[in-house]
Amino acid sequence: MAQMKKITPRPVRPKSVASRPIQSVARAPVKKVENTPPQKRHHRWRPGTVALREIRRLQSSTDFLIQRAPFRRFLREVVSNLKDSYRMSAACVDAIQEATETYITSVFMDANLCTLHANRVTLFPKDIQLALKLRGERN
Repeated sequence: MAQMKKITPRPVRPKSVASRPIQSVARAPVKKVENTPPQKRHHRWRPGTVALREIRRLQSSTDFLIQRAPFRRFLREVVSNLKDSYRMSAACVDAIQEATETYITSVFMDANLCTLHANRVTLFPKDIQLALKLRGERN
C-alpha cells in the first residue's frame, strides 16, 4: 500500500467565538530611529581560551600571586596568636610570602597529578587532601 501524508484535522472553533465580529486594535505609532550605527557585538571567546591565556601570562611572570596587603594581614593575624609584639621587616614578609606561594604551588601540582591519575580534568578538594596525605603532611 502506498504511503500517504497524514494531515491532522483542524480544531473547530465554537460558534460563539466565530460569530463575534473581529475588533481592530489600535496600534501605537512606530517611532523612527535616526540613522544610528548598529552596536558592535562583544566578542566572546570559546570556553578555555581565556583560561589558557591567563595560565601562560602567570607562568611567564615572576610577581606574587597573592596580593601583598591581604597576605600581610593574614600573617599579622597568625603571628599575633603566637606572640603580641612581633615586628617584621618588608624583606622578611616577602621571603615568607615567596615560601608560602612556592609551597602552595607544589601542593597544587601534586594534586593535579592526582586528578590526572583519576582520569579527570577538574581538581577536587579530595585531590588536594590525597596529595597532602602522600606527602605525609596530613593525618
